[in-house]
Amino acid sequence: MPPNKSTSPTQVGDATDAPSSPKARRSMQMTDIARMAGVSTSTVSRALSGSSLIPEATRNRISELARSLNYRVNVGAANLRRRDVQTIGVAILGDSMQLISDPFLLSILGNVADALDERGMSLMITRLLENRKHMLTSMLDSGQVAGLIIIGQLTWHQHLNDMARQGVPMAVWGASLPDALYPVVGGDNFEGGYLATRHLIQQGCKHIAFFGDTTHPEAGMRHQGYLRALQEAGHAPDSRLAQHFMFGDKRIRETIDSWLNQNLQFDAIFASSDVTAISLMGALSERGISVPAQVKLVGYDDISLAAHVHPSLTTVRQPADQAGRTLVELIFDAIQGKPRRAVMLPAQLIERESSR
Repeated sequence: MPPNKSTSPTQVGDATDAPSSPKARRSMQMTDIARMAGVSTSTVSRALSGSSLIPEATRNRISELARSLNYRVNVGAANLRRRDVQTIGVAILGDSMQLISDPFLLSILGNVADALDERGMSLMITRLLENRKHMLTSMLDSGQVAGLIIIGQLTWHQHLNDMARQGVPMAVWGASLPDALYPVVGGDNFEGGYLATRHLIQQGCKHIAFFGDTTHPEAGMRHQGYLRALQEAGHAPDSRLAQHFMFGDKRIRETIDSWLNQNLQFDAIFASSDVTAISLMGALSERGISVPAQVKLVGYDDISLAAHVHPSLTTVRQPADQAGRTLVELIFDAIQGKPRRAVMLPAQLIERESSR
């Protein structure tokens, strides 16, 4: 016998996903509150759970809006939030050649940890490759962390913008891109590349090579500064002397061997990381090329080792201590629903023996 039309099912799937279910209504109400308050849904969630991370005035405003919509707090979820809000996730975006043990990354991490500790917070670190983008939001969705500090952009810029549109509380260390929707802290990469190359030109160098993966926003901007300095000096860039990678001792040595075997003319190298520059020193030394007598060399970051290698390394300093503390400031701003901002830190050329 066919079922009575009045009792026939009208939904396919889990009934709790229906628009009229309590769970769905709660989600829509929270979105409404966030829109009316001008904050993210995560800020609404924390405010309604009584999180001290949210300013009292903002908590009161959100509570009033919630009452006007007859919104009731899920006590279990609120307790979970109170328990886990003391942890910030730190995600390091890396390629297969870059490790967490990179000295500059470690310096930023140490300063982030110190700044969080001063606020009574802890951190959870993960390293993500290109095929694990989904792990960023899952750290938040699972309730493990209150927000995300992301180190590096790689080719993830649009994905980070998508996360920002979803209201994900985060702060990013990377290049300040004009269409970025997320809070970002970074050095003045264009100016740094320009200063490094201009310095080599002032030292009398005319055939200046470049090492750096220009598909990464930071290295790409350093390369643009490199090109500007060459242009101002009337030097045409030689595409054969541009190597678009940063890490990997084997590849660096193969490149130097290839240049020397082809009798390519180069009297200086600008490397967009100190780790690469120090590897270049070794590769040149193996072929009997003296730094700086025959080839002058400038790195980037000013890691602690740069002052202690022989010869000591000229480099562009990025203030890792300021970077770490500013990232923590911005993630707390994001958690509290404050307007997004970008902070560009100054680049400073540190002259040492490798370029004199």
